[in-house]
Amino acid sequence: MAHDISGTFERPALASLADEMERHGTSRDAPVREIMALLGDRWSTLILLVLATGELRHAELRRLLARLSAERAISQRILTMKLRTLERDGFVTRRISSDVPPKVSYNLTRLGESLHVQTRGLINWINAHQDLIRASRAVFDSEEE
Repeated sequence: MAHDISGTFERPALASLADEMERHGTSRDAPVREIMALLGDRWSTLILLVLATGELRHAELRRLLARLSAERAISQRILTMKLRTLERDGFVTRRISSDVPPKVSYNLTRLGESLHVQTRGLINWINAHQDLIRASRAVFDSEEE
C-alpha cells in the first residue's frame, strides 16, 4: 500500500521530492529504499566492487572479502545471503559448472556493472572529501563534549 505524501509544500523542491517519492514508491520494499539500504550494509558494496574485477568462485570471493574488509571474515551464511539478494535484484549472476562436484561462480550483470559505476562515483566523491568530513566530525564531537 502506497503512503500518500502528496500535499502542499511551501518549497518547490519539497513538492518535487514528494512527487518523485510518490512515483517511485515509499513502501519498505520499494527498490529505491532497498537498494540504498543494500549499498549501506556491511558487505554488499564490497561484494559489488570485488565482482567488478571479474567472475569469481564462491570460496575465492569469500577469501578476498575477508582480506579486504576491516572485519577480516565473512561467514558462509552471510555471503550466501548477500549474493542471493544481489542476484534477486539483477546485479549478480550465478553460474554452476557441470563439474563434479559443481563449481559455483558469480559475476556482475550489465545492471550490476551500471550500479558499480554509480557506486564507484559516490566512493570517489567520499574519498575526495574525506578531509572535510573528518574535520566536520572533529568540530561536532568537540562541541558535544
